[in-house]
Amino acid sequence: MLTQIKFGTSGWRAVMAEEFTFANVRRAVCGIARYVVSQKPRGARVIVGRDPRFLGEIFCSMAAEILASHGIIPLVVAEAAPTPAFAYAVVQTKADGVINFTASHNPPEYNGIKFSTPDGCPALPEVTKKIEAEIAAGDQSDPAGDAMKDTPAQKGAEDGGEILDPKPMYLKRLREIVDLDVIRKANLRVAFDPMWGAARGYSDELLREAGVQVATVHDCRDVLFGGHAPEPDDHLLEDLRAKMRETNAQIGIATDGDADRFGIVDADGTFLQPNYIIALLFDYLVESRGWKNGVAKSVATTNLINAIAKARGVELYETPVGFKYIGELIMQDKIAIGGEESAGLSIRHHVPEKDGVLAGLLCCEMVARRGKSLGEQLKAVCNHVGSFYPQRENFRLTPEVKAKFTEKVRSDPREFSGRAVRGVVRTDGLKLIFDDGSWVCYRLSGTEPVVRVYSEARSEQDLEKLSATAKQWIFE
Repeated sequence: MLTQIKFGTSGWRAVMAEEFTFANVRRAVCGIARYVVSQKPRGARVIVGRDPRFLGEIFCSMAAEILASHGIIPLVVAEAAPTPAFAYAVVQTKADGVINFTASHNPPEYNGIKFSTPDGCPALPEVTKKIEAEIAAGDQSDPAGDAMKDTPAQKGAEDGGEILDPKPMYLKRLREIVDLDVIRKANLRVAFDPMWGAARGYSDELLREAGVQVATVHDCRDVLFGGHAPEPDDHLLEDLRAKMRETNAQIGIATDGDADRFGIVDADGTFLQPNYIIALLFDYLVESRGWKNGVAKSVATTNLINAIAKARGVELYETPVGFKYIGELIMQDKIAIGGEESAGLSIRHHVPEKDGVLAGLLCCEMVARRGKSLGEQLKAVCNHVGSFYPQRENFRLTPEVKAKFTEKVRSDPREFSGRAVRGVVRTDGLKLIFDDGSWVCYRLSGTEPVVRVYSEARSEQDLEKLSATAKQWIFE
């Protein structure tokens, strides 16, 4: 029986040699090719690229061969590149999509495929459903054919393909967005951790070219990413902190495996959670650019953004989880910035895709221009609009508990372990809002027996109580 290939909020991901096999990759790429041809029967061009994961070059060669066999011209990117660079390149080259082999921040045993549409946006559900249908149709019409061919040797852009380098155009765009002169004139010292990933030679190269002092760690290809997930989270940034101490850096910036997510470390070594970085950059862009057209956040992202929006007189958009929904608002020029608590953001007049490279560079600019550490800036904002304490936790569920809880989240509870529920939001999952402005949001994973619990309170003590109550509610 063939594996069912399902595209989630950010593509299809699976463990290599289990579900992510040559045969299944062929099926997935054939489905994408059939979809592209259905939209543009002749003359279609699709970018093919990757992050630095194991066998990435082989998968790109395979995809290029399959696309060519369907009459599509593959634009092959030879080196690993950031996901936002692909998003910018597809628009600039007027290509008809991007096939990007990446598992983003997932552990090294994973790989995946992200498909982006010609507007640079992650494929929306209506597109991925059509791709899944094309995969199924291909399975029915030729259950052994394409999927069982031998693995091709590396061919690059042979057989009618072309070579594409997205780096120059993407870096040129970043120079237009980020005020590198402000960073240089402030004599800001920066430490950078690409986590062995796709942003190697991007953030640091741009800063050095502008005359900024940059020290880099993990600046080599390692398909095992140091033996852990290439995720720029607090507990994985000790080497970055060490480099900051060694060079007396005032800020540390990091990106994940495909550079669509960011991690930021303050001068004193404190990790600033993405919720706060998005809020600070929103406040900064309104102040420095004068952009007041709107701000977007996912339903699971901090209400500090709501408070700043109210204080600044800016319209707020709350979206389901998945950056594709924020990307649509960027394309419509409805927002100055949009972000998710999972460390994804982009801004006005840029790609409708998460950009971890841009996030780090804008944080450098913000610290340089304001002349204050990120912690000092956060304290100033909270003194003005109030404090917010968000967190996310994951809980594994037994089949029995999951079945019971799935029914529970479909209800409209009036009370929550003794607390009165002021509002129920179903933008994505179940979000319960309480009288004191605190809230909890439950989202069941579609791929594993896990519930993600997002909580936010107005004090650390209240967050601790709310977190305990939120866990209790799952299992009671």
